[in-house]
Amino acid sequence: MPIAVIDSAASRIVRPDAEGLARAAEILRTDSVVAFPTETVYGLGANAFSEKAVAEIYRLKNRPTWNPLIVHVPDVAAARELTDEWPALAGDLAARFWPGPLTLVLRRARHLPGIGAANDTVAVRVPAHPIALDLLRASGLPLAAPSANRSEGISPTTAEHVIRSLPDVPLVLDGGTCSWGIESTVLDVTGDVPRLLRPGALGLRVLRDAAGAITLPESETVDGAERPSPGMSRRHYAPRARAILCEAVRDVDRSGLAEPIATLVYEGSDGTEVLSADPREYAADLYAALHRLDDAGFATILIQEPPHTEDWLAVRDRLSRAAA
Repeated sequence: MPIAVIDSAASRIVRPDAEGLARAAEILRTDSVVAFPTETVYGLGANAFSEKAVAEIYRLKNRPTWNPLIVHVPDVAAARELTDEWPALAGDLAARFWPGPLTLVLRRARHLPGIGAANDTVAVRVPAHPIALDLLRASGLPLAAPSANRSEGISPTTAEHVIRSLPDVPLVLDGGTCSWGIESTVLDVTGDVPRLLRPGALGLRVLRDAAGAITLPESETVDGAERPSPGMSRRHYAPRARAILCEAVRDVDRSGLAEPIATLVYEGSDGTEVLSADPREYAADLYAALHRLDDAGFATILIQEPPHTEDWLAVRDRLSRAAA
């Protein structure tokens, strides 16, 4: 009788049942890492109070240490314990949008180590995914968690994406496909006027309705410089293939471009990947589409530029960084 061979990578993708959650919590308590689903993308979580555990995130991702991490907690009370100040606006936004895809940057409590950068702030959110919340409660830990992929690469929206990008991750809780498919919006509420640090799943228009005036980024943050939020690097969310943004993919001179060449469009039917013309639906499938094109072996991806409107701000941010 032949000996059964266990696929070690696949065996590390586990169901988020009681046994799977117990295994994940045990790993987290030993200062290691676990990948888990959120409503935005899959995160690579570690005990936010353990410098050893947080260092393992940076090692596995090959992430520069000046790029900070978001801390995930199960509720508002846990978020407040990590902060030195809790402005009234933070309370209003948390009441309206948590659990959900909004990250708030606040003054960091002195007992919490700096999460990847020598600054006095912490980025924190309460995720809406039930498995993420179950894991936070099972472990009893605040979890520092960036996207569960190699630094600068495409964020993962399935457990399989995680394993392909991070084959050494100890455990992945499989929650299926992430519903939003794009990272959380990050808002700095440490000043008099809230400041948008990273556009994301929660739209700017909705945020303005709740927070009033919001300051938008005026310039790029230089790589290596201290920053209060992830997602501010010049190159990020990038496929292995060369990504090129263009107004009309048909009109691009393809001589000199590495082949095979794929096209990603949001209207018509003449693209290798055709995504929805609705910005929310487009965002939900963007990373999955880039993963599919990379997996198919395309060397160049011509990407139709989305509209220059506020509704498309987060998508444009991701595509511009992917093509940097």
